[in-house]
Amino acid sequence: MSNAFDDADFPAYTMGRAVKMIGVTPAFLRSLGTAGLIEPERSHGGHRRYSRHQLHLAGRVRQLLDDGVLLASACRIVTLEDRLDAAHRHILTLGGTLTPDDDANTPTATHPDIATPQYYSAPQPNRSPSSP
Repeated sequence: MSNAFDDADFPAYTMGRAVKMIGVTPAFLRSLGTAGLIEPERSHGGHRRYSRHQLHLAGRVRQLLDDGVLLASACRIVTLEDRLDAAHRHILTLGGTLTPDDDANTPTATHPDIATPQYYSAPQPNRSPSSP
């Protein structure tokens, strides 16, 4: 039997606890709400309550920002990563399997001959007219 402690989407954390857990400021968490990444639940008194899942997303955005990614881009990346993870869970729930090629942490292989003249002509030497 599952309960609120097992539910990653249960809004269990106050703003104060959330910022301590992931090492950010309250303004940062509010900015993620403004950016549309996370929308915290509200207590009866109107205080924000965050879930573990939301804090995981916020922590991932913080990592990307620390790596120099812009906030809008970081939110988009995290959203796509989260959707891919959900799709993978759904595939497994339906009895499917995932292959190593489905790992989002592995870059997509490029064509091994991408830099050969077959794809790009070789640079031609600069032929300027001879001066007399």
